[in-house]
Amino acid sequence: MAGMTETRTRTVALFAVDELQNGEMRQAHLPEGNPIAVYRVGEQFYATDDKCTHGEVSLTEEGTLSGCIIECSFHFGSFNVTTGAPVAMPCEVPLKTYPVRVQDGFIHVEI
Repeated sequence: MAGMTETRTRTVALFAVDELQNGEMRQAHLPEGNPIAVYRVGEQFYATDDKCTHGEVSLTEEGTLSGCIIECSFHFGSFNVTTGAPVAMPCEVPLKTYPVRVQDGFIHVEI
C-alpha cells in the first residue's frame, strides 16, 4: 500500500534470568549503545529507557524500585515500570518501554 512503512523489530538477548532477583533492576545496553533499565517484579520482567524523562538521570544508578514503581532521586518523580506511565510529578512524559520475553533462561527485549 502506498504511504505505509514497514517496521522491523528484532530481539536482543541481554543477560540470564537468574542474574536479576525479585525487586531488583539492572542497566543493559542495546546494540546501538543506548542504556535501558530492566526490572524484575515478582516473576515478570520489564524494560524501559534508563533515563528519567524529566531530569535525564539514570534510573538504575540513581532510582529506587518499589514494587512496580521506579522513583527518580533527582526530583522524586516516578513511573510505573509495567507501562512507562508517569505516576508522580514532576514527571509528565512516559518512559519508552520495550517488550520483554524470557527464552532459554535469558531475558530478551524487542527493539
